[in-house]
Amino acid sequence: MPAAVSSPIPAVLVKLGPLDAGRIADLRLYFDSVPDPRSRRGRWYSLTVILLVCACAVVSGARSIDELAEWGHRAPNALLTVIGIRRHLLGWRRAPSPATIGRVLGAVDGDALDRAVGAYLADRHRAATEPTQTPSPSASGRPRVIAVDGKALKGSARLTATHRHLLSAVTHGTVVTLAQVEVGAKTNETTHFQPLLAPLDLAGVVVTFDALHSVKANVSWLVETKKAHYIAVIKTNQPTAHSQLAALPWRDIAVQHTASGTGRGRRESRSIKTCAVADELGGIAFPHARLAIRVHRRRKQTGQRETRESVYAVTSLDAHQAGPAYLAAAIRGHWGVENSSHYIRDVTFAEDASTVHAGTAPRAMATLRNLAIGVLKILGADNIAKTTRAIRDEPQRALPILGITNNPDTYET
Repeated sequence: MPAAVSSPIPAVLVKLGPLDAGRIADLRLYFDSVPDPRSRRGRWYSLTVILLVCACAVVSGARSIDELAEWGHRAPNALLTVIGIRRHLLGWRRAPSPATIGRVLGAVDGDALDRAVGAYLADRHRAATEPTQTPSPSASGRPRVIAVDGKALKGSARLTATHRHLLSAVTHGTVVTLAQVEVGAKTNETTHFQPLLAPLDLAGVVVTFDALHSVKANVSWLVETKKAHYIAVIKTNQPTAHSQLAALPWRDIAVQHTASGTGRGRRESRSIKTCAVADELGGIAFPHARLAIRVHRRRKQTGQRETRESVYAVTSLDAHQAGPAYLAAAIRGHWGVENSSHYIRDVTFAEDASTVHAGTAPRAMATLRNLAIGVLKILGADNIAKTTRAIRDEPQRALPILGITNNPDTYET
């Protein structure tokens, strides 16, 4: 039997703070915008109800479609009432089966689901951060930063099909996935760069991306159309710009910022130098470049030799808009997306081990994981694995995290 709602709150959940229903948006209102792919005939559960059961289950640590259904089967009748599951004529309420959940996730519109979840997380993130932000991000010298990064769903591959690949826009700091698109088997990430970012308000925002996305047409669109800034890593895929950056007089420029750290059996130090690039002096063969950046990394793995690497980047920000420490943090923050999002999805939610492959189900499961990580990070969770385990033991605690009260009358149920 699940614990009563009035039971003591586990210590790991105390960190989430008060879950004020008036402050947290109701997820169901966003799920309502997703079109139902099923015929109207024979439906017992609405699409919103099925998606809500899945969202609650993933917030509780569910990793597979079977575990999504198991959460619903463990939930007491009162909780199923709040979720909106209809009562049978005989008086019982029954959560959807694994087969029902699998069919729905395999047929749901992946773009619509990602838009709904992205909008929900963006609204939650904005509500959580606006009170502490200055009215003008540019005046504070700390513009908001978003990373564009891709991830493969390795377990979704089959003999007749390659694995699915997703491209996401993720906030730095508190990791929240604002948008996500699926990259087709016959295309690559660069062709999805603009469609991914087009719906987002990026005015004054700094976008970071790796060398794969350092495509001049996309960068020009980002600055000229979206009124955003960028920090782009430049490698040999941009041979002219890379040669120009490497040829700058870096030896004559003093180190402007350093940082170091240890963890996972290695010691790492990073130093950064910046150099203004003036158009009248030839500039850099990259659109809207204002500053050249060189990051020098020294890494020592336990029992191995020290390695050294220099990485070059350019940005549309000038020296008055961003200092070396900010640029170093933004570049480091982009690399940190791997640990703050991808690592959690693979280790805590076993995403790479998941063999879900039918229809849009792999993407839908990834979207639900983004949702769970995002809402828990926004609420202040510092250990997603421990937090999801604490919620799993008491199914009722998933609802307030998603902005749903225990009053069934608040949503016409």
